Amino acid sequence: MSRTLDLDSEDLSPIELAKRQACHMAVDENLPKSAKVIGIGSGSTVVYVVERLLKKPGIENVVFLPTGFQSKELIVSNGLRLGDPDCYPDVDVAFDGADEVDANLNCIKGGGACLFQEKLIAVLTKRLVIVADSRKNSEKLGAYWVKGVPIEVVPMAYTFVLRELKRLGCKEPKLRMGAPGKAGPLVTDNGNFIIDANFGLIDKPEELFKQIKLIIGVVEVGIFSQMIQSAYFGNPDGSVTVKKNDGTQRIIPAEVTVASAVQQKITGENPNVITV
Repeated sequence: MSRTLDLDSEDLSPIELAKRQACHMAVDENLPKSAKVIGIGSGSTVVYVVERLLKKPGIENVVFLPTGFQSKELIVSNGLRLGDPDCYPDVDVAFDGADEVDANLNCIKGGGACLFQEKLIAVLTKRLVIVADSRKNSEKLGAYWVKGVPIEVVPMAYTFVLRELKRLGCKEPKLRMGAPGKAGPLVTDNGNFIIDANFGLIDKPEELFKQIKLIIGVVEVGIFSQMIQSAYFGNPDGSVTVKKNDGTQRIIPAEVTVASAVQQKITGENPNVITV
């Protein structure tokens, strides 16, 4: 099996090292021993998830489901088994990034335009695990991610959806453009458009999700409510914050994550986490 990821920790900044360690901890704490199907999300952080998965024995027998073209390439280029959701609808665990996560583990996703497939994998999985840097860790959605809620829409309906979003209270919903590489709107992997709708601070994410989803022409909404089991955030000081959906939170100190990273480089194992 081809394994191409070999990232040198000496080339990474402190926060990038923390993100990497957060991903490694996320894998070690959430990967079932008998996992058969794993979802792989999109974004730069997820590269470290795959890096860690490649160290696991028997990983060549696992089927991986991508949430978009980028994660598909990541899976294929590392010699892992690629699958489709229609063939493997039972996913043991999925690792993905996020644009913002609130105190109740609701999140905004879709900044990378992989919205529909991300939501599909999230629905199929028994355990959704988010990995991100500390900037994405907010009290309320909309505090950090001010670009707006990503909404995937059928192209012929986008003008209607824009009008309806204004009726819901979004002052200036915007059709996401493909510039600088493309003239005209961005087109998703599924041939749809993306609208970014800034509603300010979102007090009731699930309610807003339902209101948007009911608009004719909306394929999917970038609000993930009550779907995440745990989230791992890499902090600028090198520590890692772990939040669970039962309300618990812990911080792994920088000195522990650095020591753990050194041991991982030597032995391939992380002594500070428990495999389930």
